[in-house]
Amino acid sequence: MRRRTWAPRGQTPVHRCWDRHTRISVIGAVTLAPRLLRTGLYFELYDHNITTPDVVSFLRQVHRQVRRPLIVVLDRWGVHRSAVRKLEAASAPWLEVEWLPAYAPDLNPVEAVWSYTKYSQLANFLPYDEFELGHEVQKSLLNQYHDHALKESYFCTARLDL
Repeated sequence: MRRRTWAPRGQTPVHRCWDRHTRISVIGAVTLAPRLLRTGLYFELYDHNITTPDVVSFLRQVHRQVRRPLIVVLDRWGVHRSAVRKLEAASAPWLEVEWLPAYAPDLNPVEAVWSYTKYSQLANFLPYDEFELGHEVQKSLLNQYHDHALKESYFCTARLDL
């Protein structure tokens, strides 16, 4: 993501980076323990487009970490819908799903995570290759994991009361 930059007068800044045909996909969840008001951030990086088995595996992993029944709020992406169908068919009593309205990313706290990562932490970052990009994305997300006030702000950004 390119933001403002400085250069000597009369010299156009040139940023060079690797061929962008490779990709990094990230799936994530912001959790809230309602009684304790304790927030969490879970994420996984992939070197391919996220598929239904990836979402199923991620939700099971979050459930294993949280060790409580989950109320998961998802957008209506086809991969999310098919993952929920697979989990329901496999009888996952620990899972309850609430769907966001169509075209409402502003109601999703995870969108604030991606926005903060892209537009703040990684602004003007020019990785040498996809491995360096993956490392910096992971570093940014781990920093957010340890910042309780920042995670709370994601719920406020989504206009969800804690």
